[in-house]
Amino acid sequence: MEEQVKTFVIAEIGINHNGDLKLVKKLINGAARAGCDAVKFQKRTIDLVYSAEDLDRPRESPWGTTNRQQKQGLEFARKEYDVIDAHCKKKGIEWFASAWDVESQLFLRQYNLKYNKVASAMLTDRQILEMIAEEGKHTFISTGMSTMEQIEKAVKIFEAAGCSYELMHCNSTYPMQVEDANLRVMKTLKDTFKCDVGYSGHESGVIVSCAAAALGATSVERHITLDRAMYGSDQSASLELGGLSKLVKYIRDIEKSLGSSEKVVYDSEKAIALKLRKVDTL
Repeated sequence: MEEQVKTFVIAEIGINHNGDLKLVKKLINGAARAGCDAVKFQKRTIDLVYSAEDLDRPRESPWGTTNRQQKQGLEFARKEYDVIDAHCKKKGIEWFASAWDVESQLFLRQYNLKYNKVASAMLTDRQILEMIAEEGKHTFISTGMSTMEQIEKAVKIFEAAGCSYELMHCNSTYPMQVEDANLRVMKTLKDTFKCDVGYSGHESGVIVSCAAAALGATSVERHITLDRAMYGSDQSASLELGGLSKLVKYIRDIEKSLGSSEKVVYDSEKAIALKLRKVDTL
């Protein structure tokens, strides 16, 4: 009999907080209320992640007229993450973050986090992968923009370190078109690497994520927002809190409905059989 594993649901706050701790708390509250298992953030040291030329280019945003001002406006430091850490503990929900550079991963080590995350953009960065793997925490590895060969090299690093991990099938377009989901790759990843496989989605709506859960995704991650019309590059590919609550409910119902591989005549059916089957000659 197959045992249905509970899908680990991650609400990706990412940078959708727009640098506002009040928004962060509302998003954490919404994720906890919806029944998510964790919320996730993104951590960058902008002078390491972006070139000086890129940071100096013009960009209109709520924080100023350069790309640097926009990036700085979206980054939290120790003071803000202390608030995040305390608020998540208060609400009884785990939090973790994807680090986009070495300094950011070192920063995250200040907190007693249960999980790590490799963003799709970092899957080919050996230094980051080795840093994360040496911590030994269960790690979610997103595979967007990656070939099977690149994924294999990343997996070998985690296996060599004896670090628990699961791959997350992902398409890195924002928002992703339904026809680009290619969910059957989840089975390919599972069969090839003999590991758990989840799904990190950037589509609109909840259908694709529900399909991933029905196909056996061990984790489902979706960006969340208070309002998809808010400023930000990730907002349009995110779920508002009402949609998040529906997604979690649908996933839990899918888990219940899958049952086992054993054919069973349920007690609720027996009375119906007595009523409808006049003759049993088998």
